[in-house]
Amino acid sequence: MKMNFRRKIYSITQQIPYGRVVSYGQLALLAGNPRAARAVGYAMRQAPHGLPCHRVVHQDGSTTDAFDIGSRNFQRQMLEAEGVEFTPDGRVKMEDYRWDGEGCQVVQE
Repeated sequence: MKMNFRRKIYSITQQIPYGRVVSYGQLALLAGNPRAARAVGYAMRQAPHGLPCHRVVHQDGSTTDAFDIGSRNFQRQMLEAEGVEFTPDGRVKMEDYRWDGEGCQVVQE
């Protein structure tokens, strides 16, 4: 993955508002490469400490097991602490909490 693309991903992730989420594919689209959802996932696994990666979820609103380091459902707990609500089957209510990218400033290559 190009470093410039990764930089864009991290820049956009930093801008996701408190209490909002984006999907991996949406983040790839905002970064200028709509087919790079897997690359976004890879970048999230290597993200610098302090980046709000917990705000990036799967397209269907499901969370990832990669955050379950300290305790089970850690990503969900972090999102719930921000007021994000989940459906009965454990998915983020994307229609209510998806960030549309409004005001996003993308780092140029």
